[in-house]
Amino acid sequence: MTENAKNPSDVDVVVVGGGAAGLSGAVTLARSRRSVVVVDSGEPRNGPASGVHGLLSRDGIAPGELLRTGREEVTAYGGRVIDDRAVSAARDGDGFVVVTAGGRRFRARRLLVATGLVDRLPEIDGLRERWGRDVLHCPYCHGWEVRDRPVGVLATGPAAVHQALLFRQLSDRVTLFRHTGGDLAEDDWERLAARGIAVVDGEVAALEVENDRLVGVRLTSGTRVPLAALAVTPRLEARDDVLAGLGLTAAEHPSAIGDQVGADVTGRTAVPGVWVAGNVADVTDGVVGAAAAGVRAAAALNADLVAADTAAALARRRAGRPTAAFTPEAEAALCGRVLGDRRHGLDGTVPSGAPRQG
Repeated sequence: MTENAKNPSDVDVVVVGGGAAGLSGAVTLARSRRSVVVVDSGEPRNGPASGVHGLLSRDGIAPGELLRTGREEVTAYGGRVIDDRAVSAARDGDGFVVVTAGGRRFRARRLLVATGLVDRLPEIDGLRERWGRDVLHCPYCHGWEVRDRPVGVLATGPAAVHQALLFRQLSDRVTLFRHTGGDLAEDDWERLAARGIAVVDGEVAALEVENDRLVGVRLTSGTRVPLAALAVTPRLEARDDVLAGLGLTAAEHPSAIGDQVGADVTGRTAVPGVWVAGNVADVTDGVVGAAAAGVRAAAALNADLVAADTAAALARRRAGRPTAAFTPEAEAALCGRVLGDRRHGLDGTVPSGAPRQG
């Protein structure tokens, strides 16, 4: 348990971000009897979605309900959740200070940053308003809900063909809109044709919506194509602002789909004492993966604190202990002071002047 418990602003760990990764990490730390504060602005990336899918035993749960339950679990184990936005984090001695938009200051021994990412969507009229509803990105998150319906895939980069093939598993009415995605390779054309995926040239100008439902898209040429859902690949950008003061910034993902903060498999960053988890560290994580990453980072972080606590306790023990009286060296010194030259063999047991034997 923390040794700073008397000051509620001094804690073992500040968790920045209260999504699946942050809350899972906070629960793990609180169950290990660490003092934890979660700072969260209440802007989950999946907020527009109707449900979270692929989460075992909780499939379809509303994003807000999942986070509400997670917050309750954190507080049940003694953690705190603060509705605020962390605006900066800086080194302070052997710890860190986190400052919020509301003027709060928390000093922590360690940081777990789980701020997620921002989806940079294509600038198409009406698209943002449908995001998370019938404008989708992930076949595993939303594909079942649009199965057997006409699905469009908007090409904005090299991942479009792969995305179209994934949605083809769910519907035999898939159309790839080349939009701004550039030319297709010859083998891509063949693969699309083999799977019966139509390809439409020209840019998409706007979405067609009727009765609060997507019914199609309109091209710049004026052509209208009926659809029930549109899959897009946004650029995925890590929310790394709070890390800037610590010298950490996001780097490009190997697949060029966005950027993320570098860390090892546990989430440990290049800055000692700072961990990252969830989409800020891996833009491809879904809710399940982000939650697992939060637990993994929390376990590594707690182990780091255990090592630090043990080292500090050992130093205190050694500093507060008198010179060891029962080491071999101490025994030899004491014997020399008391017996002098008589300390070796049996000399000290023979009376002075008595003849020696042998």
